[in-house]
Amino acid sequence: MHETVAVVGAGTMGAGIAQVAALAGHPVVVLDAAPGAADRAIAGIRDQVTKLVARGKIDADPDALDLTAAGSLEALAPARIVIEAIVEDLAAKRSLFTDLERVVAPGCVLASNTSSLSPTAIAAGAARPERILGLHFFNPVPRMRLVEVIAGSDTAPEVADQAADLVTGWGKTVVRAAPTPGFIVNRVARPFYAEAWRLLAEQAAPPETIDAVLTGAGGFPMGPFALMDLIGHDVNEAVTRSVWTAFGHDPRFEPSRAQRDLVEAGRLGRKTGRGTYHHGPDSRPAVAAAVPPRPAPPKAIDHSATDLRALIARTGAPIVDGYHDTGTIELPSGSVLVRSTGVSATELAGRHGVPVIVVDRALDDATATAIAIASSDGCPADALHEATGLLQAAGLAVHVIDDAPGLIVTRTVAMLVNLAADALYQGVADAADIDTAMRLGANHPLGPLTWGDRWGADTVHTILTNLQHGYGDPRYRPSPLLRRRALSGGRFA
Repeated sequence: MHETVAVVGAGTMGAGIAQVAALAGHPVVVLDAAPGAADRAIAGIRDQVTKLVARGKIDADPDALDLTAAGSLEALAPARIVIEAIVEDLAAKRSLFTDLERVVAPGCVLASNTSSLSPTAIAAGAARPERILGLHFFNPVPRMRLVEVIAGSDTAPEVADQAADLVTGWGKTVVRAAPTPGFIVNRVARPFYAEAWRLLAEQAAPPETIDAVLTGAGGFPMGPFALMDLIGHDVNEAVTRSVWTAFGHDPRFEPSRAQRDLVEAGRLGRKTGRGTYHHGPDSRPAVAAAVPPRPAPPKAIDHSATDLRALIARTGAPIVDGYHDTGTIELPSGSVLVRSTGVSATELAGRHGVPVIVVDRALDDATATAIAIASSDGCPADALHEATGLLQAAGLAVHVIDDAPGLIVTRTVAMLVNLAADALYQGVADAADIDTAMRLGANHPLGPLTWGDRWGADTVHTILTNLQHGYGDPRYRPSPLLRRRALSGGRFA
């Protein structure tokens, strides 16, 4: 006999949790303060399950699901676990749990689907704080496999284990996180959005180019601007601001003024028809303008450019071994290609004494479909054309952006690795759970710590140190653990 599950809050998240629990065989009681909301949510669940059955996605009888709309808090008394999915407000959650403690049995677990509030704070003042914890589901709940289990300071270990076992039985993948701001995903994911806003503020590239490069080179399923339009800028900006505030205005989490402007203008994304992009019935998807085709140079000289070889090998162009140890690819014009290490092309041109074109990094040089490049100030057009033609010969859509240190993928991934390393360093979660959380909760193509191991901690540390020097901004300060791994040659995962 499956235990009764109660869900308080019949919005999108609450309905999703109720659907998953009911499909797992639990009697589910749904309560919402708005009249009729619970009934509508249950009808929506049955309709959704009917569609999934018709499409062959699941085998279930929608009418057999044990779903009940509760008329009062007292109707939740039989529940063995209550999961709240109400407004993200500390006072409201505390008040709800105080009321629930008067109704449910002493052994009933009380779980909050909070995305950022500490379960310790939510449990403050509770009669039995040891039974309160965080269960952070991700939207849409039926499709997203991840659940962050967050034990508060007073949460009993057996309560956290019981909750983890429960949602694992629902087909979810559990990660354990400490009760710190943003837990794992909402903390570590911030640079994916923040670096995009910073590049836009610097006029380095338009949104559609940033999105195209992070998908085509970075391997992310969606670019940050498209994703923020999907999530809703009000939701995304509020999470960023909450984490930033909780970390004492740490510049690594600083919200974007431009995004705040969108929120204040009501341009929230798809749900309002306009965000970064237009989403009206007659609108067309924004398409990044890659550079028109250019002829590839007849040859290039490889001066120990080990981190560009896999990319250049795709071109089929004749490559001559050079005699210098500069880590560059020399083109016929005398200009050179170099892989980004967080230094601007203009600064590198001063070091090399020739025009420089910096090439962004990629998830996998063998399969990337796009790449960003930036040239030093005063770089001749023919040199840029040579570089473009060479990379186009590799089958890449080439996007020329302004000379922003770290370009797009390089700086974004380096910051993701850095915040993941800091989360590991501060005991937020173990390495495996951090990587799992970012893959399943944020849909990143690779866990950030595995990504850091692939690039090498020394490379990531160099990128961040160069960015910090170039901008004079503490947001790029390397994590102490990243610095240690860079010095020791150790791995994260």
